Amino acid sequence: MELTLTEQDADNWVYRGEGAANLVLSYNGSSFSYIGKVMRIRKSPRKESLLKGVRNSIALTPHERLIWKDVHELISSSDKEIAGQLYVQHVMKPLLGSKYVDAGNHILVTKEFLESVEKNVVSQRPAWRVDVSRVDTQCDFGLLMSDHSLFPDGTETCITALDSTGCQGSSPSISVEIKPKCGFLPQSEFISEGTAIKRRVTRFEMHQALKLQHGEVSQPSAYNPLDLFSGSKERIHKAIKDLFATPQNNFRLFLNGSLILGGLGGGAKTTDVCIAKVLEDELNSIIQADDGLCTENLLTLITEAVQKSGVLDQLLKVQKLDNVDIEGAIHAYYDITSQQCRVCRELSEEQAKRYASLHSASLDESLRIVKDYLIAATAKDCSLMICFRPRKAEDSGAAYNTIYLESTKQAFDFKVHFIDLDLKRMSKMDEYYELDKKIVSCYKQMSKMNRGRNEDANLQGPEVAE
Repeated sequence: MELTLTEQDADNWVYRGEGAANLVLSYNGSSFSYIGKVMRIRKSPRKESLLKGVRNSIALTPHERLIWKDVHELISSSDKEIAGQLYVQHVMKPLLGSKYVDAGNHILVTKEFLESVEKNVVSQRPAWRVDVSRVDTQCDFGLLMSDHSLFPDGTETCITALDSTGCQGSSPSISVEIKPKCGFLPQSEFISEGTAIKRRVTRFEMHQALKLQHGEVSQPSAYNPLDLFSGSKERIHKAIKDLFATPQNNFRLFLNGSLILGGLGGGAKTTDVCIAKVLEDELNSIIQADDGLCTENLLTLITEAVQKSGVLDQLLKVQKLDNVDIEGAIHAYYDITSQQCRVCRELSEEQAKRYASLHSASLDESLRIVKDYLIAATAKDCSLMICFRPRKAEDSGAAYNTIYLESTKQAFDFKVHFIDLDLKRMSKMDEYYELDKKIVSCYKQMSKMNRGRNEDANLQGPEVAE
């Protein structure tokens, strides 16, 4: 963390987006050190009652130190943000491949820099985000990473400022951010009879019902993660089209680093005719297709990249480290924390027998189960960034993978990275278990109501006909 950003640097960092815990800024200045970079800075709750707990929170709890005891760098960390970066570096990067993971580096920032950033970005943030959080001006560092929505254009153009389109030098780029979600149906022996539907219906589809009930989405998405992870070009293409139709917070498009589809700080509108028309006009600067066909060619390009890269195969392996489901992992969690198992307490003696093997396991086995569950949770919640640039005729070598679009007679270089590989906290295990129950319960209720409506409609059909 040799470099330090001060108040005069703040105007060069602009709002890119945010999640629950961090705000993301992109750089639009001319410094060689920051061109092609984004920075994550920590947020803090606005409620004073929550501030003390956030600022004084330790990097890892004693139980988490047990879980990560084999990762010395991680358990030696004294700050939770630094621990998060070390987790990406030493846990997720080896699992997903160093080529596809950028752990980033911490950079020092002054309080004045953060205060200035807070003023500059507040009008661009979603109102509901502003209501609950602000930039944490007590944190003296940010996490600097490559901007994976841009294509690096070589050192000779990096030393110049971004042009008016936001594109470095003469190499325009278009990128997509996809949140794949869980790509398999759990088959754990610890899934109860009451939640057995999890073996047949994806977590994503069931969660849509709960989000709809809570008003978090305006309509359910037709996206099925099993399609995206299938390896079949036809099914992958269907998944991409479904994500495009209802982006929510699972699909975003960037042109030269600027968002052109999807939401910055949360969900996004359904892609209607007006949005699609604007997007089509934006894309014709890169994709040389007839009017109305640029978007379709982009979706084909994304499909080809997902299949050709093969990165989802590795992601799926990491997701499948969770081989007991939360309904099994929660029992291991209670054993590690030496608490009476709240789940078993609510079961009959016969029902509790299903989990006896978990409660008789060694401490090391319980630690492994929870550790694997948390790593898999990161893999189920991360994002995939794929960036494209038109390949020039004079380009040579094979530094990047290339896709040829027959319909436009264009070749595109592409690169792939995983982002948002956040460390999941062991203290959230109870929340994960409760959320799982809510998701299943809500979906089953919705399905029952839909069946009732369909039966009513079938009964009324003949009467209407008469």
